[in-house]
Amino acid sequence: MNFTAKDVQELRQRTGAGMMDCKKALVEMNGNLDLAVEYLRTKGIAKAESRAGRTTSEGMIGSALSSDCTVGVIAEVNCETDFVARTDDFKALVNVVLAHAMITDAADTKALLATPVVAEGGKTLDEVVKARSAKLGEVVNVRRVTRFAVAQGGVGSYTHHNAKVGVLVEASLGNAAVAPTEPVQAMLKAVAEHAAAMNPLALDRSGISTELVEKERRIAEDQARQSGKPEAMIEKIATGKLEAFFKDMSLVSQPWVRDPKKTITDLVHETGKAAGTDIAVTRFVRFALGDA
Repeated sequence: MNFTAKDVQELRQRTGAGMMDCKKALVEMNGNLDLAVEYLRTKGIAKAESRAGRTTSEGMIGSALSSDCTVGVIAEVNCETDFVARTDDFKALVNVVLAHAMITDAADTKALLATPVVAEGGKTLDEVVKARSAKLGEVVNVRRVTRFAVAQGGVGSYTHHNAKVGVLVEASLGNAAVAPTEPVQAMLKAVAEHAAAMNPLALDRSGISTELVEKERRIAEDQARQSGKPEAMIEKIATGKLEAFFKDMSLVSQPWVRDPKKTITDLVHETGKAAGTDIAVTRFVRFALGDA
C-alpha cells in the first residue's frame, strides 16, 4: 500500500466521499491524491472539489470603505487563539491595519508592512504589529491585504458576523456620484454577501483557468461514457455540463442567494436601472480565515 491513513483523511476532506471509496480510489490511482480526486469525480462519488489546502489559524477578517465609497480594503490578521482574536486590543490592531491600508497604495502586503504609520509616530506597520503582538502575548501577523481604488465606480464590502469571511466588490458606474448612495451600496453589499456564502471561483467564465475547464470537460465525457451514452452524444453532453459548471462557478451568472429567480447580473442591472446609470461588477476578492 503506497498511501497512508493521512492521505485517506485528506481525500475525504477534499471530496466528501466515504472512507472505503477513498481507499479504493487511492489503490486504483497508485496513491496519487489528485488522480484519486478525479477518479471519484468520474465515478460520480464526489462533487467538485472544495477549496483545498487550508491552513489552521485564528484571527479575523476586516474591511473598510472610504466615505465616497471609491476605495475599499480587506485584511486578514492572524493570531494563535480565538480568545485573543475576540479581544478589543486585537480588533483595534485590525482597525489600524485597515486605516493605514486605506491611505497607502502599496504594491502588496509585504510592501504595506514596510511603510510608516503616521498615527503611530512613524513606526512601520510591521513594527506596530510586533509591538501589539508582544502586548497580546501571542504571535500576530498581517497575512494579506487587498485594496481596491476606482475613479469611475464604487466599492462595497461584506464581513460575516463571526469575522471569519469577508468580501470586497468593485463595480464600474456610468455616474460615479451614485457610489455612496444607499441603493448602490446595498446592492454591492448584497453581491459581496452572496460571494461570501457561495464562494464563486471567478467573476465570470473568462476568469476560470483553461486547465480547470479541460479537467471538467474530461470528467464530464468520462461520466457520459460510463453511463452508456452513444459516442456521438458525448461532446454535446460534456458541453452542457460545462455550461452548468460556468453558471455555478461564475459570480455574475450565479442565482442570487436571496432570490434564486434572479442572477447576480439581474440584481446589478435592476439597481443600475433604478439609479439611472450603467453598473457592472468588475472584480471581487473573498477572504476566508485560514484559506491557502
